[in-house]
Amino acid sequence: MRLAPSALHLLALAGLAASLATPAAAHRRWLLPSVTVFAGDKGLASVDAAASNALFAFDHRALGLDALAVTGPDGKPVTPVVIGRGEMRSAFDVPLAQPGTYRIALAMNGLMGSYMLDGKKQRWRGTRARLSELPATATDVELSENLGRVETFVTLGAPSTTALAAAGQGLEMLPVTHPNDIVAGEPAEMRFVMDGKPAAGLKVEFVAGGTRHRDDAGIQTLTTDADGIARFTAPTPGFYYIEADMEGGTAAAAGPGQKPIKRRASYTAVLEFLPQ
Repeated sequence: MRLAPSALHLLALAGLAASLATPAAAHRRWLLPSVTVFAGDKGLASVDAAASNALFAFDHRALGLDALAVTGPDGKPVTPVVIGRGEMRSAFDVPLAQPGTYRIALAMNGLMGSYMLDGKKQRWRGTRARLSELPATATDVELSENLGRVETFVTLGAPSTTALAAAGQGLEMLPVTHPNDIVAGEPAEMRFVMDGKPAAGLKVEFVAGGTRHRDDAGIQTLTTDADGIARFTAPTPGFYYIEADMEGGTAAAAGPGQKPIKRRASYTAVLEFLPQ
């Protein structure tokens, strides 16, 4: 049976949501910009999107770009130029037409689970906007929600903060130290929040790129404080990877008599620590 375009799109989004919210032990997902800090009146950031075993090698698969969103320095969307998708990586360009900081993100949430209908167990996946499609007579509805965010940041000229505002949903990193104004040897502070509230006690992995060429991956595991703040110090300049995920918590049930929706969230980011 040939699926309608809308159904194909839904399956793609659900698959991306699941891939963005996989455990930390799975393949690492990242957006890697060619350059993070640009001078002049305009610029162009070229970005690779992939999931890999080694950082930042193309050794597993490309990330889909259906949920790609770029926020400009004025807080408005910026249209990226998608170059294409291969087996191992996707690539796109972000035109930098105004000074300030741009937030580049893949952010998705998806629901999946099951229900009973006429004595038979049925599988379901979709989004919150499609919950009304569940049959009114369905029973034993059990759903879980996966929220995932993959990010990086680039700046043209002087750094700005408008694009760094919280979305208020899922696990997010809110920079205390500007993400394009960090240098090796000095601590950078980042606040993690879940649905806008401090994610205290969150375990965050911090890894330098180039793991393919090291015997020891050099993974640092940091813990956020009561305000959700973690402090990262890079010993040498370069691109670094941040990853965190959390389980637990529930959202309101999909309907009367149904179980609360279980939630799981993940966050990854690539930051560049510059030379002093």
